[in-house]
Amino acid sequence: MPQRGFPWLWVLLLGLLLLAPSPAGRLLLDVVGGITLTLFLLPVLLGGAGLLAWTLLQRRLRPCPACGFRSLATEQSEQCPACGTVFEPVVDGTTQAAPVSQPGKSDRFGQPMDNFDARDVTIDVQATELDE
Repeated sequence: MPQRGFPWLWVLLLGLLLLAPSPAGRLLLDVVGGITLTLFLLPVLLGGAGLLAWTLLQRRLRPCPACGFRSLATEQSEQCPACGTVFEPVVDGTTQAAPVSQPGKSDRFGQPMDNFDARDVTIDVQATELDE
């Protein structure tokens, strides 16, 4: 198979179109400029759309007042998916919860789930020094 040479004729024709002030040259520059602008601005536009979607999602998340878990709990859901706290109806955009004792249920650590308010619980932490 014979080797093909470099297409000098097409390169010269393209260069003439770009340099000559003709309607075809301006059209080619406009198309190339539009494609380049789209390729540079597309990530910015997609990032802005993603940020807008994230803020809308954050508004729809409903925190559990007992454990703080945020979920897409709708007004029809009755309890927190993490701790099982029963929600009261939404009033003025705030969620109220009524902790309910669930006999026979235990949390993920095997501890029994008693009726307590998470705001009243104190966690004791002991600091220890590490030898370096």
